[in-house]
Amino acid sequence: MRIGLNGGGATVDRIVEQAVKAEAAGFSTMWYPSAVRGDPLVAMAIAGRATTSIELGTAVLQTYPCHPLLMANRTAAVAAAMGRSGLTLGIGPSHDVVIEGMYGLSYAHAGRHTEEYTRIVTAALRGEDASLDGDDFRVNARKTSPSPFPVSVLLAALAPRMLRVAGEVADGTILWMANARAIESHVVPRIGAAAAEAARPAPRIIAGLPVAVHDDIDEARAAATEQYGFYGSLPNYRRILTIGSADEPADACIVGNEDSVTAQLGALVDAGATDIWAAVFPVGTDRAASRTRTRALLAQLVT
Repeated sequence: MRIGLNGGGATVDRIVEQAVKAEAAGFSTMWYPSAVRGDPLVAMAIAGRATTSIELGTAVLQTYPCHPLLMANRTAAVAAAMGRSGLTLGIGPSHDVVIEGMYGLSYAHAGRHTEEYTRIVTAALRGEDASLDGDDFRVNARKTSPSPFPVSVLLAALAPRMLRVAGEVADGTILWMANARAIESHVVPRIGAAAAEAARPAPRIIAGLPVAVHDDIDEARAAATEQYGFYGSLPNYRRILTIGSADEPADACIVGNEDSVTAQLGALVDAGATDIWAAVFPVGTDRAASRTRTRALLAQLVT
C-alpha cells in the first residue's frame, strides 16, 4: 500500500526529522495541514532538501485567503527550493465557520469559487494560459512560467461538483472522513467519470482517516470521539459520513488490532483508494506507545 502520515510539530527541525524518518521507513508521503508553523510550505521546502524521494503534500491549504496566482507562485518557489520533484499541492475551500466566521469572506458560492481557483492554479503551475473571466476571479496571466519541477494538484473534494473538478481539472482528491463505502459508492464513480470525460489520467484518491491500533475497540472509539468528534458538526463532513452510513466521525475511524486495521485499510484500497493518509492518533494512557504500535504496523504495510 501507498501509505502517508500526518506531518507537523513544534519546530521546523522536528518537522524535518519526521520527514527523514518517514522516508527511511518507506512511507510514501508526509501530509501537512494548513496550520503547521503558520505556513507549511516553509517547513516543506526545508524538509524537501533533507530528503530525496518522499512526497511532501499539503492537506490542505485553504483557497480563500490566497489568490490563485500567488498560490501557484508560492508553490513553484517551494518546488525550486526543494530542488526535486515530489511536491503535491492539496487545496480546498475550508468551511463557512472559518471563511465567514474568521476571515469575514463570503462562502456563498464555495463550489464556483473552488472550480475557478483550481483552473487558475493548475494552469499557472503547468505554464499554460492562466487567464479566466469568471464570476469570482478575473485573471489575465497569459505568460506564466511552469514550476521548475512538476507539482501535482489535489482537491479536497467530497461533494459531486468538487469531485467533478478534481477529476476534470486537478490530479485527484484528498478525502477526509470518507470510509470505504463512501469511496466506492460516491467518490470513485464521480471522479472517475469526470477524468475519463476530460481525457485525463486516472485520478489519485487519497483516503484520509484517523488510525489507531488498539485491542479495546470501545476505548479506541471513545478516544476518536474526543479527538475528532467535532468534524461531525461541519456540513461537508456530515454529508460524507452519512453517505458512508457512519453516524459519527468515530465510526469512520480505522481502529482495532493489527489484523483488523490491516483488513480495514485493505478495504479502502479495494474500494478505489490509491493512497492511504493515516492520521495516527493515540489511545490510552501511554500515548507514545500507542502511536509507536500503530506506526509499526503501517510501516509493515507500505509497498
